Amino acid sequence: MDTEVAPAVADIAAEIAAMDIRGAATIADAAAEALAIQAKESDAETAAAFRTEMHAAAGVLYDTRPTAVSLPNTLRFVFQSMDGTTVEGLRQSAVDAAERFQTQLDRAQDDLGEIGANRLRDGDTVMTHCHSTDVLACVEAALDQGKDLSAVVKETRPRNQGHITAEQLREWDVPVTLIVDSAARRYLDDVDHVLVGADSIAADGSVINKIGTSGLAVSARERGVPIMTAAQTIKLHPGTMTGHTVEIEMRDEAEVVDPGDRDEIGDITVENPAFDVTPPRHVDAIVTERGQFPPESIVTLMRELFGETSERPWEAPV
Repeated sequence: MDTEVAPAVADIAAEIAAMDIRGAATIADAAAEALAIQAKESDAETAAAFRTEMHAAAGVLYDTRPTAVSLPNTLRFVFQSMDGTTVEGLRQSAVDAAERFQTQLDRAQDDLGEIGANRLRDGDTVMTHCHSTDVLACVEAALDQGKDLSAVVKETRPRNQGHITAEQLREWDVPVTLIVDSAARRYLDDVDHVLVGADSIAADGSVINKIGTSGLAVSARERGVPIMTAAQTIKLHPGTMTGHTVEIEMRDEAEVVDPGDRDEIGDITVENPAFDVTPPRHVDAIVTERGQFPPESIVTLMRELFGETSERPWEAPV
């Protein structure tokens, strides 16, 4: 795409791609902020030129993390609300939509946390995988209710995102046991709940989350440990209602094998999928800011929020 985007938008996109900005809600907030920046800084002289610039900014943002559906849902919200026949009218509607989205986003996580906390009892031990602000919102709300909790935190290779979760829990004085990913099955007998987030949720209730979630869910089901997915509605994937398959992002092999070790190891293929898919039969509940749902009924909520369309209004008309 030839149209240049505002430098700050390019910077935000680069931070999302590099995972310096991570977590679905944080990505969504950053994407909304980037669109507001593009709208404010545009020097377009016509409405058509302004729309072209906004489409270009959205395209740059969308290409950063294809599996994190909160990003296209953010773009969808802003573009469906952007209206006007003049540059100033379009600019104001885009900025207002981005700010309104961010306000709803802030409230959604608090509401979700309160709902998820109700599934946790005083004295429970939870197991977490990766880093999810929605999961942490549930834990924080439970602590605010006066419940004592402890946690078994999977380190979550290859980027060790579980360390971020452990650090936050310790700031809240939650006792934490950090374990390697392959030790999860051993510790499931010691936990009362498995709490995971989601990057996307499909119409059939499948949960797309950090690689390793599916194996953990299977082991938890075998041990009779309930598994809860905490996910704001921005993570519902409306395209899956029309048969769209969620794209699984493949990350750089350097996250797995140090380039300096390649010669020593020999000629191997390295694959580094960022996510996997957990079937709905292995998930007990999906908790959102709109309530908790059995996975199989999430499509009803999806239709209520998005209708039957998988329209992508942020894409420039061909």
